Amino acid sequence: MALLEVAQVVCSFKEDLHMARKAVILAGKFVQDHEFVYPFYRVQEDGYEVDVAVRGKEQVQGAIGVKIIPTKDIPELKVKDYDLLILPGGAKAMEYMRQDEELLKFITDFNATGKIIASVCHAAQLLISARVVKGRRVSGYYSIKDDINNAGAIYVDAPAVVDGNLVSSPHYKHLGPWMKEVLAQVEKKSPAHA
Repeated sequence: MALLEVAQVVCSFKEDLHMARKAVILAGKFVQDHEFVYPFYRVQEDGYEVDVAVRGKEQVQGAIGVKIIPTKDIPELKVKDYDLLILPGGAKAMEYMRQDEELLKFITDFNATGKIIASVCHAAQLLISARVVKGRRVSGYYSIKDDINNAGAIYVDAPAVVDGNLVSSPHYKHLGPWMKEVLAQVEKKSPAHA
């Protein structure tokens, strides 16, 4: 291989690294473990860099004991730094997380950019509290169907529900189809496809 060809390959590789996508997962005490762990590794498999944000940058445990080790505190988050926002559920986690005004503002601001927000199970409660669901099709755990409808959204029980930049799912039994759709939607919104 000629020296010029090697230089072109190196430059191309550096551009690919520079273009790596970034995701952030918002988590808290008692987040649903499956809904955190699967997306965390699935997006890395697709080449994403992943940050995990927890209030106080405190190490917490999921509902069944998985250690959640944060890389960011909520005040450190900047919407411009991420291509994808992932919201795992967990009923107990949502009781606390949806009271965090700064966390809710981050979700609201992220939504305003049109970047993909992935929500599963009880995380739809964060979308409700961030006031981003009105008039949209949204899925969530069946027990919060009334909450979703009362917030002005249209509840849909399907493995992966897409409405604009929201991709939601009702339950962790649908993690595969949900994440497949999430990643497809991010790809559609990438500059190469715009």
